[in-house]
Amino acid sequence: MAFTCTVPARPTVQVDDERVRITRWDFEPGANTGWHEHGMPYCVVMVLGGTLAIHNGEAVTHVTLAAGDSYTRPKGITHDVMNASEHPIAFVEVEMKR
Repeated sequence: MAFTCTVPARPTVQVDDERVRITRWDFEPGANTGWHEHGMPYCVVMVLGGTLAIHNGEAVTHVTLAAGDSYTRPKGITHDVMNASEHPIAFVEVEMKR
């Protein structure tokens, strides 16, 4: 099952140095990141809360997070993330290079 994307999520790289890559992701309702795999462990901090629909290739999980909520993931997970809210959402993703 693939997401029906109305518009792609908008990434803005804020920092990319020898230690970290920090990217802000802005999503209109229905926007998604597209399939990708992280080569580094990372954490996400919500800026504008809402519901994320996370597709892992087999199933879709819906997670509702408030502004300020965060989570971490190891490297190597292939997935697609979509805004399942009826309003824009945003998060900051911090990928740890070392």
